[in-house]
Amino acid sequence: MKQFLLFILIVFLGSCSSNNASTSINAFIKNADSALKYSVEAFSQAKTNDLVSPRTAENNSIVMVKPQDWTSGFFPGELWIMYELTGNDYWKAKATDFTLPLENEKWNGKTHDMGFKMFCSYGKAWKNTNEQAYQSILIQSAKTLATRFNPTVGCIRSWDHNADKWDYPVIIDNMMNLELLFWAARETGNQLYRNIAITHAETTMKNHFRDDYSCYHVVDYNPANGEVENKNTHQGYSHESAWSRGQAWALYGYAMVFRETGMKKFLLHAEKIAAYFLNHPNLPEHKIPYWDFDAPQLPNEPYDASAGAIAASALYELSTLSANGDLYQKAADQMLKTLLSPDFLADTKNNHGFLLKHSTGSKPHQSEIDVPLVYADYYLLEAIQRKIKLSE
Repeated sequence: MKQFLLFILIVFLGSCSSNNASTSINAFIKNADSALKYSVEAFSQAKTNDLVSPRTAENNSIVMVKPQDWTSGFFPGELWIMYELTGNDYWKAKATDFTLPLENEKWNGKTHDMGFKMFCSYGKAWKNTNEQAYQSILIQSAKTLATRFNPTVGCIRSWDHNADKWDYPVIIDNMMNLELLFWAARETGNQLYRNIAITHAETTMKNHFRDDYSCYHVVDYNPANGEVENKNTHQGYSHESAWSRGQAWALYGYAMVFRETGMKKFLLHAEKIAAYFLNHPNLPEHKIPYWDFDAPQLPNEPYDASAGAIAASALYELSTLSANGDLYQKAADQMLKTLLSPDFLADTKNNHGFLLKHSTGSKPHQSEIDVPLVYADYYLLEAIQRKIKLSE
């Protein structure tokens, strides 16, 4: 059945799209195999003993990263998704090649990004092979992540850097790492992992969000008493602005937490975040946001395709959980059509092996502005995969 999934997507999306959108979607699906095979070759040639995974392209060259980088798990995740979509053992072999160099990260207690790195790579390896070694690596990854939880604060610590600025920083991105803990609780029977994840989500829900359900990027806590010391937006335009990728992380995270817990308060929170995102007056008609909803020079600001891809994938999931499913699916369809249009979808050979153009990493730091980013590609493929499942 797997070999027919891509065809199903073509038919389903083609039936509900404009001609131009349908053409772009069909073209992507038909070319995805060859496009990503080119990516595999390009990134394989750029690999070294230390630099194992692609992150972006800058100055006309591929930027590869070490296993410690928070983005190192996304490209192996893309290849596992391709294996799931096609059943082709080529993708399984290549996914394995890019996954294995990350193993030692299971011991890396200096980062909160264990979910990004390990669940996107080894999580999919375990899902697709059921190999005991992958399960053991993931369980150790969850154990390591849990060491960063402070019960007084009620959150997993995010960054260890900038000690002069923050005492105990927690970033909204950290919601994405909780899925690993929920998985570990099921696999081991140890409910400590689940309890940590729920507590983190509850504390973040209490302290990260404004009255309109936009969110801060960073909340800094006093680790001794759990009190909030500062609220910042480190990668957004200003502390009180709405950084678009942060809103997408929040949307995705709370939809996932509701799926894992069935606790309605998390569904209601995800729906409020979705309403903020989708109804914002500065969201373009095509539904792919600028890098910050409050950026000062709109509409002459860079887009963030990664925020659009994350939000699209989140909305497809939310559509299966909420009574407002049709609304969320329609919005995700529009995002996906836009991402697969020539405005955002690249010829991989002219984009250094990456699928999408026009993502923004951190404009305030003059870093990765209007470039391809590997996590944009990952969530694009995940959104497509989720769309396929909705059509079955």
